Amino acid sequence: MKNIIKQFPVLNQYCYADTATSGLLYDGLLDWRQEHDLDVLIGGRKLSSKLGKIVSETRNTVSKFFSCKSENVALTPNFSIGINLLLEGLGKKEKVLLLKGDYPSVNWPFESRDFSISYVDISADLEEHIFNKIKSDKITLLALSLVQWLNGVKIDVEFLKTLKKEYPDLIIIADGTQFCGTESINFDTSGIDVLGASGYKWLLGGSGNGFMLFSDTVAGRFNCPTIGFNAARGNLDGKDAVSFSNRFEPGHLDSMAFGSLNYSLKFLSEIGMDVISEQIKLLSNKALSEFGNLGLLESYIIDRNVHSSIFNIAGGDKEYSKLMQNDVLCAQRGGGIRLAFHFYNTENEIDRIVKILK
Repeated sequence: MKNIIKQFPVLNQYCYADTATSGLLYDGLLDWRQEHDLDVLIGGRKLSSKLGKIVSETRNTVSKFFSCKSENVALTPNFSIGINLLLEGLGKKEKVLLLKGDYPSVNWPFESRDFSISYVDISADLEEHIFNKIKSDKITLLALSLVQWLNGVKIDVEFLKTLKKEYPDLIIIADGTQFCGTESINFDTSGIDVLGASGYKWLLGGSGNGFMLFSDTVAGRFNCPTIGFNAARGNLDGKDAVSFSNRFEPGHLDSMAFGSLNYSLKFLSEIGMDVISEQIKLLSNKALSEFGNLGLLESYIIDRNVHSSIFNIAGGDKEYSKLMQNDVLCAQRGGGIRLAFHFYNTENEIDRIVKILK
């Protein structure tokens, strides 16, 4: 792991506890991007076929990484665009359940359209409250982030699988932007109908790339009108044969952006998602214990059975400035200080943060 960490120059200067805002650029990806641009500079239009293959390969890599059929993968510039395109095809009769305080790009697209919406509070018994609300309000669609952006609350993925078995007609839409890249997930067996994510955080893919994964049955509940020449894969006679997932790719896709995602997914796979998730779990448990002992966490965070490696600790401008002055890069969110730890962080860095806070 030490040799891998050496690929991230920022870590030579700072304790980077802000992956929840943006993942780090690393040497291997920089080399690939420079080589890509050099090829374009020298080869010009002759490279059009090669650049198209980069996007196609990315789709296949996403399919393999998340255990989703390649024909059910759509590449999008980010999650926000993907979810808005999706909701344009959703009928108004759906009864939607959202989480209060969830990421705006999850809740706002529903709230700006004419849906019947219910909410649940984020709490220690979140999964139980979701189940009860679905039953009492006859919910037909649940949309939520797998990991909450403000405080790192992580939904029990096994709960979603159980929920789908109990309510097979329920549409489950999940934002995995703060989850994907932290542990493995088998999409096809997850019970989730739509999993979308932007690639610039925990997947280390840089900006301008994301994806939407679809279950086999979800297309029957949507009537997405989006279309373009790329959706028909450049076939002038293909307008009426565009697949559901292709409707999310109406125009050309950036080979640099999606090639970066492709490179990083392979980079994470080479490290091993089991190794990455084990390191993140180690850091999460240590941070939960240390910050909890200092009384810096809300009680329901401590009471939950599962948590991510994102923490929102009590503190204002003074504490935030103190951390930044000591080269701990973090973010102010939701009235507190958000700290987020990826596999390239260490237990010693958490000890250092605790010492500063004390």
